[in-house]
Amino acid sequence: MSVVYDIVIRNGTVLDGTGAPGARLDIGVKDGCIVALAPSITDEAGEIIDATDRVVTPGFVDIHSHYDAQVIWDDLLEPSSPHGVTTVVLGNCGVGFAPARPADREGLIRLIEGVEDIPGEALTAGMQWSWESFTEYLDALSSKHWAIDVGTQLAHGPLRTFAMGADAVGQRPATAAELDVMAAIAREAAQAGSFGFSTSRTLGHRALDGTPVPGTYASFDELVAIGKGMAAGGGGIFEVAPAGIARSDAPHTVADEFEWIGALAAATGLPTTFLELQAHNDPERWRREMDKAAAWRASGLSVTPLVAGRSGGVLWGWDVRHPFLTRPSYVAIAHLPLAERLQRLRRADVRAAILSEADDPATPYEQKQRSFMRAALPSCYLLTGVPDYEQPRTRSLGAQAEAAGRSLDEVIYDGMLAADDVMVLYPMYNYVDADHSVLYEQLQYPDAVVGTNDGGAHCAYTCDASIPTFLLSHWARDRHRGPRMALPEIVRRLTSQPAALYGMADRGRVAVGLRADLNVIDSERVRLTVPRAVHDLPGGATRLLQDPVGYDLTMVAGTVTRRRGVDTGARPGRLVRH
Repeated sequence: MSVVYDIVIRNGTVLDGTGAPGARLDIGVKDGCIVALAPSITDEAGEIIDATDRVVTPGFVDIHSHYDAQVIWDDLLEPSSPHGVTTVVLGNCGVGFAPARPADREGLIRLIEGVEDIPGEALTAGMQWSWESFTEYLDALSSKHWAIDVGTQLAHGPLRTFAMGADAVGQRPATAAELDVMAAIAREAAQAGSFGFSTSRTLGHRALDGTPVPGTYASFDELVAIGKGMAAGGGGIFEVAPAGIARSDAPHTVADEFEWIGALAAATGLPTTFLELQAHNDPERWRREMDKAAAWRASGLSVTPLVAGRSGGVLWGWDVRHPFLTRPSYVAIAHLPLAERLQRLRRADVRAAILSEADDPATPYEQKQRSFMRAALPSCYLLTGVPDYEQPRTRSLGAQAEAAGRSLDEVIYDGMLAADDVMVLYPMYNYVDADHSVLYEQLQYPDAVVGTNDGGAHCAYTCDASIPTFLLSHWARDRHRGPRMALPEIVRRLTSQPAALYGMADRGRVAVGLRADLNVIDSERVRLTVPRAVHDLPGGATRLLQDPVGYDLTMVAGTVTRRRGVDTGARPGRLVRH
């Protein structure tokens, strides 16, 4: 008998991505698409996958990544691909690599290195420039094959640099001729398949030399001109990283510019999104802004807040940055492999020496990093085993030191050696009350989209690309300090909702005729492990990965790309054009 299907997934509980309750269905896959959904499929297939006691979901769509350079040298696209993600969108926060004249390339590398903490040596070693225009950049990507699909956006930083040269970073308004150049490129980018345009308004986004992202001071008229250019080319998302993310953003600027978001949606007719985080300097601002966005939506404007799935922060550990990094007795053993280094660090004489020493002198940049860490450490938490991202304030390092009558350094040092996999977490955002109550409230807004995962960015500082797995485990099953969320709704937030926002009508749901981007997941077992450092970026630079547990299988366009957490080597992922 001839094979009817390439693959049949049998006996799974299908969560179709719409938020509907799970249904026991078999799925027939042929030529990269879902061609059958039925209570029982008994026809011949090239492979039968038994999904008994498992949930089957659409592949996850992650609309906020920073793989703009990594897509050039890497076909696996970790850390996103292990976490059920089958489509990523890059070009966020106003930074990217196209358009770019040869003279602009070094500056764009330094910009994204400063804003997104991607090592410059890795970018320089890994980039293979073959384009100037945005269309040429897409053409370069169209020849590549990855484990997952990739979509792009035009970023304000390279666009303004291309149009204005050295004046792009300053506060000089663009001339009429420069506006015409930017609008024309935006139109061309939309026609070529860009999914949108991104800009950054926050002073927290800076290049290594301290200069802001080109476009930070752009006028409202400039943003409208670019938006209208994009609309003329076919449309797309207008994404804003707003003022207010950084403490250095002036309160009046934050309030005034937030009103621009609704005005942009009205003036351009484009769906407009903005990043929303709870900041310590104004803990209630997020609520005012999300309520305003809801009012705009009620009036007919398409304005969508992009929220986080967990508290955003910084990770420190023995294989990345940590408080003892420059103390002489640590420097003497820093070259050792981690396992051997941990053995030395557990020796009483090494411990006593490191704790008694002062830090070595530092450069101004290093001193700034050190001061930030020292100020943050009392509010940090230890992650080990099954990492707990919602610990009470009584378990913070500062509280532990005070309760035990010990120095903060002692508590940190001993805590980091309590197991081989310990990391220190500083929750910078969405954790003012030391719980996830604000995150829960944000996730109750039906139109809020999870959109701050930052895959490919902040390489040695965090690993928020693992947020999809965190949503499945923490929010659906494990949370004990507040209400949880229903698993079908979480799956909707990871699949059909972001896909619909970005106009990806061919994915995000389990339905006949759509792409066979699928996950088979053990929902009772799915969880995260502690982030770990690897040194595999070009030039040996460091990044953090966070391994998940509980994914039986991930499929992209009908091809199995991961089995039980292991990459199969298949590369069905392609460039997706809007």
